[in-house]
Amino acid sequence: MKDIDRMIEEALDGEEQALFRETAREPDFFTQAFGLLGGRNGWVNGLMVAIQAALFVSGLWAGWRFYEAETALSALHWGLPAAVLLLMSLIIKLGMMPELQANRLIRELKRLELQLAVSRKA
Repeated sequence: MKDIDRMIEEALDGEEQALFRETAREPDFFTQAFGLLGGRNGWVNGLMVAIQAALFVSGLWAGWRFYEAETALSALHWGLPAAVLLLMSLIIKLGMMPELQANRLIRELKRLELQLAVSRKA
């Protein structure tokens, strides 16, 4: 992949090389994750993050109560909700990963479109 990028960069002019280098850098994970909070579906993702955080904190609290339980019935009373809340939190978090991957794919497609447009111009 790096050889192809190098060959493309050599074929471009100065301004086009700078644009190519700018689009070639992939943002780090946190930039991509916070990017989910913007755009058309940003409010939905923000709501999912808030719900996920509330479920996680509730699951931790129920887990704490589980470890403090003195009887088996009390442990079951707190352990089952703790497990369910933590799993729900995980499922919501994993539900946002396909959108993160779709954004990466869209960014690469736009990069290819830029390369095609530059090659047609030349």
